[in-house]
Amino acid sequence: MPKKKSLTVHRVLILLLAYVMLAVSGGVAASVLFVPGVFAANNAAKAVIPSLKVENVDFDVTSLPQKSIMYANDGKTVIATFYNQNRIVVPLSKISKTMQQAVVAREDRRFWTHSGVDVQGVMRAFVQTYLLDRDQQGGSSLTQQYVKNVLLMQAIEDDDPIAQYHATEDTIARKVREMLISVQMEKKYSKPEILQGYLNIAQFGVNTYGVETAAQRYFSVSAADLNVVQSATIAAITKNPSQFDPLIEANQKASQNQRDTVLKLMLDQQFITQKQYDEAVNTPLKDTLKPQSVNVGCQDTGDYAFFCDFVVHRIQNSKEFGKTRAERSKLLQEGGLKIVTTLDVDANAQMMEAARNAIAPNDSSGMEIAMASVKPGTGEVLGFGLNRYYDATSAADSDPTKSGQNFAVDLADGGGSGWTIGSSWKPINLIAWMESGHSINDNLQTTTNYPTTDFACDRYSGGADSWSVQNALGAGTVNPESPFLGLVRSHNTTQATMGTIMKLCKVADTATEVGYHDAATGETIDKTSQFTPSMMIGSVNVSPLTMASIYAVYASNGVQCNPIALKKVTDRDGNDLKVPSANCHQAVDKDIIQTLAYTLNQGVVRADGAGGTFQLNNGRKSFGKTGTSDDLAISGGSFIPNQIATFAVAGDAQNPYSNRMSNMTINGVYANVWDGSMIPAPAVRNFLNAYADKKQLPIDNDYGTPVSKYTTTGKYYGIGGRAYTVPQQSTNNNQSTTQGQGQNQTESQGNQTGGTTTTPEANQNGNQNQTQNQGGQTNSGQ
Repeated sequence: MPKKKSLTVHRVLILLLAYVMLAVSGGVAASVLFVPGVFAANNAAKAVIPSLKVENVDFDVTSLPQKSIMYANDGKTVIATFYNQNRIVVPLSKISKTMQQAVVAREDRRFWTHSGVDVQGVMRAFVQTYLLDRDQQGGSSLTQQYVKNVLLMQAIEDDDPIAQYHATEDTIARKVREMLISVQMEKKYSKPEILQGYLNIAQFGVNTYGVETAAQRYFSVSAADLNVVQSATIAAITKNPSQFDPLIEANQKASQNQRDTVLKLMLDQQFITQKQYDEAVNTPLKDTLKPQSVNVGCQDTGDYAFFCDFVVHRIQNSKEFGKTRAERSKLLQEGGLKIVTTLDVDANAQMMEAARNAIAPNDSSGMEIAMASVKPGTGEVLGFGLNRYYDATSAADSDPTKSGQNFAVDLADGGGSGWTIGSSWKPINLIAWMESGHSINDNLQTTTNYPTTDFACDRYSGGADSWSVQNALGAGTVNPESPFLGLVRSHNTTQATMGTIMKLCKVADTATEVGYHDAATGETIDKTSQFTPSMMIGSVNVSPLTMASIYAVYASNGVQCNPIALKKVTDRDGNDLKVPSANCHQAVDKDIIQTLAYTLNQGVVRADGAGGTFQLNNGRKSFGKTGTSDDLAISGGSFIPNQIATFAVAGDAQNPYSNRMSNMTINGVYANVWDGSMIPAPAVRNFLNAYADKKQLPIDNDYGTPVSKYTTTGKYYGIGGRAYTVPQQSTNNNQSTTQGQGQNQTESQGNQTGGTTTTPEANQNGNQNQTQNQGGQTNSGQ
């Protein structure tokens, strides 16, 4: 055993001198320390306060790091909390009197009379620790403890290990520093302000800071409502927060003993009566606990987690919340923000259910489905649906049912590099066509091979190659065909001819106009490697959220909004912070959108339409477009006008080229070729039906009325705008002879509610033998 140090005269003198220094730093003459009774000690301290100086010390006792809370769009449903230190700051007026008394009784009985340093406490600590050689005593006042906590907190925030060491080192130098600062604190702040600061900064358990957080965590009440027993329990914890945390079962006996010690101190100092004391100490601690769970970050927030993660990324990426990502993260963790998001809890829950019903999380195929919904005309993201469970830990690496990535959003927002969506892109082409001054009933000559130079424009030159394109299942082409029928039937060759007439730059400009950008880079289509003719049939990298926001343009009479996740953010003082704007504006002419919506509806209700699986319940007029990108991914989007727009993509988000959607069983169903009508469209339909029922959404069957300007009997166009030639006999697969192309038919196309709309259509010769509504075509499908 180490040799016990003898208490030499020299050592006593050194220690005595040190303690005299401490006392003097508190304003007390050395001789006063040892006067029997230590009478008037604190009055002496007060008398010399003006002569004590500590330069450059300015602690704000009312501004401490505190947790931020994220809410759903109702401003009440808590999604998650964020903090470095789990703290809710409250004023002293919202802390019960018994809680204030319990802390003073336990930590600093002379708090209201000393001037920052309790000289009697210092003397007692000196005698006990050094003269009597007993356990080390602290002797720190509440003010000193507050100073120590602030210095440590600042060192941690500054990531300064040296400062952290000096804030906690067991040395005379640290004590002197704390005492000097404490005296200065009491010159600047009142006693209630200092007590308020201490009660908000002190640690009251494992990762529990401040009495408001402790009150909620242990008893599910606010600090204002703490009773005597609860106050004593919390006040007892600070001596050793990890060993006296009452929620840790192994600690409960020690925690109760400490609580009873505080109660005795409160009795001795006449804060409580004998009756209150007797009742309190006879109450088992475990019977008083009513713990409240707190979800920290996004990890443990259940099906809110993917949306939560999306919001966190949006805050970290938005300059409104700080100049750097580090500043934004600190604001989230320490700023005491109230974050009201756009999350609709019903939409999110129902989408999650729809996604997992479409493809079970543990399905042997390993396929994923990702869904997103947006409120048209606002940009508000309502929620996500994924057939995965959120897990950002390493556990997700070995569990295919879990993921820390939200494949419904862009890479920058915590998602992936995007999906190829196939024919779900095609409504963009029809908008571009009408914006170019054309009718949807123009007659177009089509083929299966297009020189890329036919698509050339100022940003795309084409080359010596050509683009080979067919309709679904290698069905060749229909010649001629209108853009209207080309979208209804989802024919690729018609899209190609439209591109040669409009040129690729016009399609790219329209895509940007409605809100398209690359999921991996955030760039517009003409800045990416996907800026090729095949983009006309959806060979792009895009997130379901971006596509949902594009379909929201179709659902809001042409109003384009950037997707937003935040409705309102307030800081700890209740001040509104600026949030990213949706920048809603009229992007597309209303008449064009109405004509497009009519076409999308016809794709649902016509026998030769590719969107029949989008049909909604209760006679509600339905709109939608499916897509199949080879056997890599399948997609579908739909909307309820002015209410909600939803888009879904299914496939293997991480390994699409090695895990293809062909000759595969998914959710117990085998298919040699999967297309957008088979998983995404039913998932979207089922969700929209459930959401409409839950929200009792009104039925608006007037939406989607075609405008004659864009449906008038059209012109004849050859490929690339060259002279139109009437083919005498088709040599393409699945074609019948097409004669009489100059004759256009007008037929009455009604919707499912019994109403009719008359619109001219291009002739339909050559359609009889056409295979329809089957996916599998390269970069395309239904």
